[in-house]
Amino acid sequence: MGKLRLGVIGAGSWAVSSHLPAMEKHRDEVEFTIVNRRNPELLERIKDHFEFQKATTDWHDVIAERPDIVIVGSPVALHYEQAKAALDAGAHVLCEKPFTIDPVQAWDLVDTARAQDRHLLLAYGWNYRPMVVGAKALMDENGGIGEIEQVSIHMSSHTRALLSGTGAYPAASPESIPESETWIDPRLSGGGYGQAQFTHALGLALWLAPLLRGQDVFAFMSAPLDAPVELHDAISIRFTRGAIGTIGGGSEHHGPNNERHKVDVRVIGSKGNFHIDLEREVVWRYRGQGDDVHLPVQPGVGIYDCIGPVASLVELARGVGTNRSPGELGARTVEILEAAYRSAASGRVEPVATQDRA
Repeated sequence: MGKLRLGVIGAGSWAVSSHLPAMEKHRDEVEFTIVNRRNPELLERIKDHFEFQKATTDWHDVIAERPDIVIVGSPVALHYEQAKAALDAGAHVLCEKPFTIDPVQAWDLVDTARAQDRHLLLAYGWNYRPMVVGAKALMDENGGIGEIEQVSIHMSSHTRALLSGTGAYPAASPESIPESETWIDPRLSGGGYGQAQFTHALGLALWLAPLLRGQDVFAFMSAPLDAPVELHDAISIRFTRGAIGTIGGGSEHHGPNNERHKVDVRVIGSKGNFHIDLEREVVWRYRGQGDDVHLPVQPGVGIYDCIGPVASLVELARGVGTNRSPGELGARTVEILEAAYRSAASGRVEPVATQDRA
């Protein structure tokens, strides 16, 4: 095979600070063909810096170029139309999280990828970190901890300034500050902390426990600082196989623990317990006194990066590699979050809209 032709739709702050530097490591395999962004001045700087052959303010031009691989980094409200167009044009697609706002659209993208025989990945970077790969193996080994009964998920991160419209996030590219509307205009973002961050935590927990599927959701959300979207969430979930769970957390102040994300998942099953803590770098599975495993991990393995999904996009397009963040996983996160936003608005327990899907 020759080089894979890369197209980028929506080269925003995270694409510039993470996805494109990660893709540069694959220049011997990838041709930087065409990049899209709305702002023409920033677009030209991105084109020159990463040595793209072409640049355009119209994302349809990326599709017309028929690239082999596409990164969709635009606001979430645009993901469905753009990712579907890329898949229909024959590209393998890495879509930024959150996947979509509407779960019906998320599942349609899954179906489209399957029909086109293309790979569809979500930018869930933790799923590719060695610590999480080891945790997944423990949860898959010999039935894991049995039938899942209860799940507790906590995540807090430094999005207080970003979601209140008063600043950016710590890892933002200084040359390409995030467009505020991408995060705090509900028409583009679909919501606040749930969309911006809980999608990561759910993408991790549902990857570790692939049989979990949301059924009913109740949520409280709060928006201090007169923020246009919520900064904090408290969500209760009933899953389709009888398990129950909670997911809670929110937008921290800048500074604590070198800006590290706080992500903690605890699971109780019929055969034991499981715990992963990405901040403190703990992986522990307990199935009785004779089967008590603390996974040895190297310092720093819990720190977030999104190198893995980019590398996997290249590998999968070459016919090798493993998709640890497939479209199906993204759709399962979307349907829980969409029900949570409906619940916060209605004050009632809301059913997952797509729970009847096989």
